[in-house]
Amino acid sequence: MDETHFGFSTVRLDEKQDLVDDVFHKVAKRYDVMNDVMSAGLHRVWKNAMVSALRPPKTRPFRLLDVAGGTGDIAFRVLEAAGPQADATVLDINGDMLAVGRDRTPAAFRERIEFVQGNAESLPLPDATFDAYTIAFGIRNVPRIELALAEAHRVLKRGGRILVLEFAQPDVPVFDAVYDAYSFNVVPLMGKAVAGDAEPYRYLVESIRKFPTPATFAAMIEDAGFRRVTHRPMTGGIVRLHSGWKL
Repeated sequence: MDETHFGFSTVRLDEKQDLVDDVFHKVAKRYDVMNDVMSAGLHRVWKNAMVSALRPPKTRPFRLLDVAGGTGDIAFRVLEAAGPQADATVLDINGDMLAVGRDRTPAAFRERIEFVQGNAESLPLPDATFDAYTIAFGIRNVPRIELALAEAHRVLKRGGRILVLEFAQPDVPVFDAVYDAYSFNVVPLMGKAVAGDAEPYRYLVESIRKFPTPATFAAMIEDAGFRRVTHRPMTGGIVRLHSGWKL
């Protein structure tokens, strides 16, 4: 039986998705609040940097697929930055997260955004449909990352771009020890206080440590068929913005 990790625990590969789903069922309603609390608001800076790198056009049609983005945070930012011909599909495997996104969609975007429940490893979407594929802090929760990247390549148009925002281990001396102490000791306590449950946030902290290194993940993006693959650190390396193109 194939095995994988769920945080620091070893689980069967076919069990991980249900375990991840349970985490996000528990935190869906407080997810965005906890992002603000845990990152001291920095997640907004990181997401805005992703949208700036994407540079959605103002004067022509543009189709975005945002995966694992159920609350709509990235999609709303892209639609705000883009012109009126842009539209977005938000896909998430978790129905509770999608419900939050639907409820908080601004009236101005309701005709330009669609929420779809589906699995990143097997997208219920046609080939060569989207101009951009984004996923922010979600790829590390996918059991078979290589399948998700292959699906991203499949649904993008030629000339389309993938952008992945994900946590990483800091690359600044001393800061890494401070970051570990904060992550393992403070974040679960915040989860208990704000979201009512420490365990989901203990898993999320552990999952960062089990995610491939930036160089390894960049190689995985290339293996999926993307070219001009890059990654750049932000905030001392605790976050990386990965980019690739379907050429």
